[in-house]
Amino acid sequence: MNPVQKFKQKMWRIIYPIFPKLEKVFLPFHEKTRQRYHLGWLAPGKTFAGLKKHLSEKWGFGNHFVAWEDDSQVLSWRRLENFNQQYHLRVFSDGELRGHFEFTPEGHPLEHFEEKGEEDRTADFMKFLGDFVTTKKHISHLVRDPHPQDPDSEITYKQP
Repeated sequence: MNPVQKFKQKMWRIIYPIFPKLEKVFLPFHEKTRQRYHLGWLAPGKTFAGLKKHLSEKWGFGNHFVAWEDDSQVLSWRRLENFNQQYHLRVFSDGELRGHFEFTPEGHPLEHFEEKGEEDRTADFMKFLGDFVTTKKHISHLVRDPHPQDPDSEITYKQP
C-alpha cells in the first residue's frame, strides 16, 4: 500500500467503532429496497454455513465492515481485489443472493457512499458461488449469525 492508502486505512480504524452511529444518521439517505444485481438463490441441498465456508476458504470473502444493511439481509461479505476495489455479496433470509463490484469505502468513501462505479459482475460471482447458486427461485429461511464484527481484524487482499 502507498502512504495515502495507509493513512486512509488508519482513519477507518478510528471511524469503524463509531460507524454504527454514523450509519443511523445517514440511513434516511439509503434506499429502502434491496440493491441491484440479483444473482440467484441458495441452491437446494446447500447450507448457509457451507456457502460461507466455501466463499471464505476458496475465494477469500469475509466481513464487509462498512456497508448498508438491507432489509432481511443475513450476510454482507466482500472479496477485496485491492485497496480500491471489491466484490460485495449480500445474502438474504429468503436465500436470495445479490452482488456487485464496487469501490471500497476505505479507498473511495464518497464514491462508495454514492454507489458510483458499481458494476454487474455476474459471471465472476457465478464462478465464486459455483454450485451454491441456482437461477431457479428457491426459497430458504436463513438466519444471521449472532457473532459481533471484529474492528481489530486486519484488512487483507487475498488473490485466489
